[in-house]
Formats: sequence, structure tokens, C-alpha cells
Amino acid sequence: MPNTLFGRSLLIVVLPIILLQILVTYIFYDRHWDDVARRLAQGVAGEVASVISLTDRFSGPESQATILRIARDQMRLSVSFEEGGTLEFENSDQADYGFLDQQLARALRESLPGRAFTLTSNAKLESVVIRVQLPEDILQVIVRDKRLFSSTTYIFVMWMIAISLALLGIAIIFLRNQMRPIRQLAFAAEKFGRGQEVDDFKPSGALEIRSASRAFHDMKHRIHRQITQRTEMLAGVSHDLRTPLTRMRLQLAMMPEGDSRTNLQSDVDDMQHMVEGYLAFAKGQEAEVVSDVDLAKLTREVVENTRRHGIKVNFYSSGSQPISLRRNTIKRCLTNLMENARRYASEIHVEIGELNNHIQITIDDNGPGIPREKRLDVFKPFHRLDTSRNSETGGSGLGMTIARDVIHSHGGQISLAESPQGGLRVVLDFPT
Repeated sequence: MPNTLFGRSLLIVVLPIILLQILVTYIFYDRHWDDVARRLAQGVAGEVASVISLTDRFSGPESQATILRIARDQMRLSVSFEEGGTLEFENSDQADYGFLDQQLARALRESLPGRAFTLTSNAKLESVVIRVQLPEDILQVIVRDKRLFSSTTYIFVMWMIAISLALLGIAIIFLRNQMRPIRQLAFAAEKFGRGQEVDDFKPSGALEIRSASRAFHDMKHRIHRQITQRTEMLAGVSHDLRTPLTRMRLQLAMMPEGDSRTNLQSDVDDMQHMVEGYLAFAKGQEAEVVSDVDLAKLTREVVENTRRHGIKVNFYSSGSQPISLRRNTIKRCLTNLMENARRYASEIHVEIGELNNHIQITIDDNGPGIPREKRLDVFKPFHRLDTSRNSETGGSGLGMTIARDVIHSHGGQISLAESPQGGLRVVLDFPT
């Protein structure tokens, strides 16, 4: 089966046409053409038998001349006599006989019982030569092969083929017009799924496709309204939460040194980190404008920033084409993943390249890794692993969740696996 809806729809249209043409052609050739060919052959055989009957009844040179004139003028047969000679019985079913020759031979056997005859087709002259044994002579009859078949047969076949091609062309044009709104809707949905701005388009096509387009527009507007409302709410939450934290920091600065101040300072820092994590998780990256970004160059920048912390980072790149991304958001995501690897590993390997219309970034480290059964859990909001792997995420457990949401909002995928270095492998996959 074809993979595309256009191919499958075209197959649904074309397949019945082909089956119908095969059925009609079989019935036509099995019945109509066979009957027509047999009757035409019987007509020619009857005329040859009539000439022989006249020859047997009226002998003599004058009679033969009259018979030849009648055959030429009224029967459209070219008749001649060969004196002497003998013919043997001819097997009319031999392999070199064509369909029309077989029909003519069968008709001659029925019209001329007991007489020997031969058939010879002359392709250049478009004729059939019939030689029949007479008592003393050989009668030779030349028949134009157009008398043995009907030209309407080929006209019918050509009309069937022409009509089928015309119907196929109309079906292709119609199906392409029907597929265009579906492709338009799919392109808009894919673009919107990547976080890019999608302009409203006029619904077109079948009623169901128009309903789907209108539903997409309504969904898009509802999501935009929700994002706007959330952004406005988060702006107020950010101000309301950060203001008391700032006052608490000022009060801590005026407190005397001691264990109480140290403990309170630690609690305030934890609260600050948690608030920042909550805001980052809720706010996302919708405020940033999408632009064409060289992902290989951006990854190299993140790698260079990580190297400044004194950790060994190996970077391999086979190049990549620019794709539409939110540059700062992707950079924060990569930085977060590199920081996670830096905390628990002494060496990191980063590789980027294109594969099957996708850009793939692989981050390997030699740290302790994450157990297979816990790899899906790290993407859950507020979920924390043990402190040996996740002790510095700010206490919110949102680091990998935010990274996953960032990648998914760009139409990509993120997956975790075991690294050949012994630690964790993070694979980011972006469609081009």
C-alpha cells in the first residue's frame, strides 16, 4: 500500500477502473470479437464455396471468365486458376496460424468438406491467399485481410484506453486539490508544534477538512490566550515572591555572624533557587522569537563555556544546516545538560551531525550514570533522584523536565541511554 493519503486515494480510484477495463476487454474479446471474426470468416468461406460451385457447374473458358468477373466485381475477390497441380489436406490448427487464419480455416473446412486447401498470409500486401484443390485445377483466391476483421475492435480498445487516461488525469487533479488543504493543515500544525508563529489561513477543501482547520485555529487561539494569561500571572508572582526574598536578604546582611544566620541564609538561598526553578518551568520559552540558528556553532559555544570550568570536553562536529529555533532557550537547555554532566563526570564527549534529515546531538560522560529503571522518572516534574546524582539541581527537580519541554517545543526528542564512557548518554534529535 502507498504510504501517502494521495497514493492510497489514487489507488482506490485507479484499481476499479483497471479491473473494469480488464473485465470489459475479456468479455469483448471472448464474445464479440470471436463472433465477429467467425462470421466474417464464414462469409469469405461461403463466397469461395460459391465460386467453386459455379466452376463445377459451368465449365469452359468463357464460363471461367464470367466467374472471375463476378468474383472480382460483386464479391471483391481476386480469383485465378492454375492448371494441373495437387494439394494435400492442410491442418488448420498448426501453430503458425494466427487467430483470423484459424477462424478462416475452420470456416473453409465447414464450407468445403473433403477438399484440400492451404492458407498463406501476405503481410506486405495485407492479404490472405487461399488455394483450393479442384478436380483438374487449383483455384487461388486472394482476400484482403480487412474483410476478415472489424476495425471497430481497435477503435473500441483505443477509446477505452483514452477514456481511462482522461479519467485518471481528472482523478489526479481532483485528488491533488483535495490533498492541498490537508498538507496545509499538517504544515501549520507541525510549525505550531515547533513553537513558530502560524498565520491564520482560510479553511478549504471538504467539509471535514474545513472543520479540522477551524478546530486548529480555535485551539491555536486558546493556547495563545492561555500563554499570555500565564505570562502575565507569572510576572506578578515573580515580583511578589522576589520582593520579600530581597527584604530577607537585607535583614540577613544586618544580622551578626553565627549559626542562626548561616542556617537562615541557606534556607533563603534554597527558596530563591526553588522560585527560579518554578518560574522557569512555568514560563517556558514562549517570549523568545524564533530564528535560523546554526546548531553546530551554538553547541560549540556551550562546549567552550564548559571548558572554562577546567573539565575536559571533547567536541566532534560534521556540520549542520541552520534550523528555526529559539536560540537562547536552546542554549540554556544545552548549558543545563552540560552542567549536569560536569557535576558528576571528569570527561565529556559531545558530538553533533546530520542523519536522515535530522540533527542529532549526543552528550556522553564518564560519571555514575542513571539506572535504566529510573531514566523515565527524571523527566517527571519535581522528581529527584538520590543525592549521588542529583544533589545540585536547586532542590526543585525540574532540570530535566524543563530540558525535555524545550526540546519537545521545537519538535525534537530527548532520550537517555548508557554511555560508552560508562556514564550517561543524552541524545537530542531535531528535525531539519
